[in-house]
Amino acid sequence: MDSMTTVTLTAGKRVLFLTRDFELIRKQLRGELDLTMDDVSPDDLLDDINTDVMTPAWVCFDYEPEELAKNAYAGLVEHGERVVPERALYDADFEVIVSGERKGVGSSRETAVQAEKWSGIRIAIAASFAPIHAANNINQGVLMGGYDLLRRLQDGEAVPLEDFTRGYDPIRKLIVAHGGLFNFSKALRRGEVEIPRPETRARSLTMAEKTIARHLVGGAGYVKPGDAVLARVDGGYSHEFTSAQVHYFLEQECGADYTAANPDRFAVFEDHLHYADGVKGMMPYVDKIRTLREMQKVYQRHTGVRDYSVRDGISPGICHEVARRHIIAPGDLILATDSHTTMGGGNNAYAHGVGATEFAHLVHAGFTPLTVPESIRFELTGELQPGCTAKDVMLWVLMTFARREETLNRCMEFGGPGLASLSMDERATLANMATECSARAAMVEADDATIEWLVARRPGVDRALLRERVVSPDPDAHYDGGVHSIDLSAIRPMVAHPGDPDRGIPSDPTNGARVDEIGDVKIDIAYGGSCTAGKVDDLEMYARVLKEAVDAGRAVAPGVRFFIQYGSVDVRDHCERAGLAEIFARAGATVLHPGCGACIGCGPGVSETRDQVTVSAINRNYTGRSGPGRLYLASPLTVAASAIAGRIVAYEEGMFSRAGG
Repeated sequence: MDSMTTVTLTAGKRVLFLTRDFELIRKQLRGELDLTMDDVSPDDLLDDINTDVMTPAWVCFDYEPEELAKNAYAGLVEHGERVVPERALYDADFEVIVSGERKGVGSSRETAVQAEKWSGIRIAIAASFAPIHAANNINQGVLMGGYDLLRRLQDGEAVPLEDFTRGYDPIRKLIVAHGGLFNFSKALRRGEVEIPRPETRARSLTMAEKTIARHLVGGAGYVKPGDAVLARVDGGYSHEFTSAQVHYFLEQECGADYTAANPDRFAVFEDHLHYADGVKGMMPYVDKIRTLREMQKVYQRHTGVRDYSVRDGISPGICHEVARRHIIAPGDLILATDSHTTMGGGNNAYAHGVGATEFAHLVHAGFTPLTVPESIRFELTGELQPGCTAKDVMLWVLMTFARREETLNRCMEFGGPGLASLSMDERATLANMATECSARAAMVEADDATIEWLVARRPGVDRALLRERVVSPDPDAHYDGGVHSIDLSAIRPMVAHPGDPDRGIPSDPTNGARVDEIGDVKIDIAYGGSCTAGKVDDLEMYARVLKEAVDAGRAVAPGVRFFIQYGSVDVRDHCERAGLAEIFARAGATVLHPGCGACIGCGPGVSETRDQVTVSAINRNYTGRSGPGRLYLASPLTVAASAIAGRIVAYEEGMFSRAGG
């Protein structure tokens, strides 16, 4: 880079193309091959490179970027072997990395960007980027561009920086020009940067626009998609996977005496790694996991944020489930270091995940730069058929709208008369899986059920105040993604299949199919849990299916292991009071205390061999995320029915009392 005004390739540095042909990647890493855009078609490049591929869970146990970078792309695997060996990228001389569409889908883990940056990558080229991953690149000062810019660079041109930031809002341009978020923030504090308020005139607003407009630093106003703003943050949280980096960055950038702006509205959770010690594949990393836990305690004591650590060997619950019950209110603006923070949108909040750098900044400053997103609205009508759930709705949306990128970087808004037929737990599922759609966030309209659900779980809360905070869209608000009607009665039981990664078909949540279309798929493992499917209603669904099976003299099929994991202590207590735990035991299911567990590959329920097949109620089926086997995503009803049948089947009332059921 000649300066912060032009960008050139560095003499002696190279460009790494992540091709569908893995042998071409290996040859580039070995120094046997150099490619240009004249040699490669966009169709030759890997699409949907997710953050689990870039930095699998075990890589994140090294919280210092220079260490974790040594295992960049450890999750890119062919026939069980790493395509990018340890230190292969770190010790090479690449400064540009090139891939296909939707780079960085999946988790919000900023480690994916850090693994590239600390391996020398300063420019990422792709057809498109997932929104959180793009933000993490910007916050770390990594440039992003398309294939046209790479052609110009490889032709020897000094490309103006503004060509990389074209389409960025003014604040993002300033962050890039300053080399990252912390440098920008320091310049802002020194008065070297002036942030203009949006000049948007009065207009009708979507729910996302209205929420952000209420949180503008300097007072409420009007906004439109693309506006760059500084927004006050109501709260957020981190967990033991990310808190160590948050503390590390804050000490580096703000000094050992740094403070948190509003500790009462922030929290730490010990939920992701609590069961990791018992997973065979995690045993080599036990010491690193303990370090992450200890570092979170240091961060919590330093800041005084709320503490949801393990007590007497039991986690209080998965962060998103606990937060929606006890922290998030209608109209809130919530940011946290996990992509499924979108689940808070079920409470009528604007919530999404951010990387460790952005979270560290907002914890300290109390505000963050935001770009107002476009929105896409889904009008729900009718009611779900028996045997169908909100998970089936989202698997259908993923197959339909997300695959066409209509949800990409937009806020998904849910409303319509059909919403009233869905419980608060089911609405949370809609918002939760917005991140699998590569959406920025999701917001569900609030009604009396929303208010009463919150009042029942928060003694002393002011019902009238909750109603005042509710955000509703203006009747003539504009939706760049359109307004789409979903007839709930037309939804059928769905799965997302595991694709065929060895042949370039990624295992992905957008691989939707109806259960009755996939043929006879025998299973080894069934898993019911995670933030998506560990709520009270989900546990009630597992119990409904298992009770029917037990009453018909059936149990979990021979050769199948069925794990059911509570989403929180509150959920566990409900199940014990209602007798559901007894049903689970009688059916032969293994019940687990709260935690993320198998969903993050760190608990019972993960596959152990490549030939094992799992049907799971979690949210992602990326290769290796929950073990090396093949994983199908499905609803709680389908998972429970499949555990009894020994193969993937949709639940139908009375199925186990019929011959062959």
